[in-house]
Amino acid sequence: MIELLQVATLPPYLMERLAKEYTIHDFTNPADPDALIDEVGPRVRGVLAGGMKGPNANLIHRLENLEIIAHCSVGFDATDVLAAQGQGVIVTHTPDVLTADVADLAMIFILMAPRRIGESERFLREGKWLAGRMDLGTTVKGKRLGILGLGRIGGAVARRAQPFGLHVGYHDIKPMGDLPYLAYPTLVELAAASDILLVACEGGEATRGLVGAEVLAALGPDGFLINTARGTIIDQPALVAALQAGTIAGAALDVFDGEPAVPDELMAMENVVLTPHIASSTRETRRAMADLVYDNLQAHFAGKPVWTPVPPQA
Repeated sequence: MIELLQVATLPPYLMERLAKEYTIHDFTNPADPDALIDEVGPRVRGVLAGGMKGPNANLIHRLENLEIIAHCSVGFDATDVLAAQGQGVIVTHTPDVLTADVADLAMIFILMAPRRIGESERFLREGKWLAGRMDLGTTVKGKRLGILGLGRIGGAVARRAQPFGLHVGYHDIKPMGDLPYLAYPTLVELAAASDILLVACEGGEATRGLVGAEVLAALGPDGFLINTARGTIIDQPALVAALQAGTIAGAALDVFDGEPAVPDELMAMENVVLTPHIASSTRETRRAMADLVYDNLQAHFAGKPVWTPVPPQA
């Protein structure tokens, strides 16, 4: 049987399906990583990776017969894709099948943060309504939504936002062609022109800390920051400082730098909506993602083109 190395925790349905056709070596938390790689490394032809865990350059180079790295995620920044592609290894991911669910959560956040939905639920549950009504929220109708990264998910959010009366602008490093949204040449200019700023770009070293103190200051004291992409894109200490100082009005976050750990300061803030990286966490989407991982592996080992390869990275 073809041997695979599993480096991330993946859906049980996927692992049960793969176990019928492949030999899988668990590398998610090995007692002796070097000994395991010395033993099975030369036989491993594929790696099973996730959005937050993937093989680094050292591991890729040690797997001398590695052919494919299959991610059960749209993001692939946890893997050293440059090292893999430089070694002739195919890297796949699971785009499109999770776009709708991630865009839905982003849209929910865009509504929740200004309307103070999370805070209002706590207000009710804690019995505070008995003493009087809570303060007012902010409408989203007529507000300006800035989207950092107008790819699959960013574009899907833009389409969802328009029926709510939001005016959409964006910043992207790629030319996006003729679109009905205002394009801004820099992220700071986008933030300054936005009431709500959505982070929807790719993670990785190229975007680490991209949303920092300057961007948050440009967003301003009435602005809200939304992130359903990667926690590393935001300078987390700068975000905490901005929220504490009132530099921005609030935030809604599904991802964090260093997750699953979340800063105590964020946990204590009433004006912050927090969820545990659940943007694609529906039964339907996770099944579709698992199926795509399986299909990519089956295609490759049958000598056919994979369904969803990661584009060549530079």
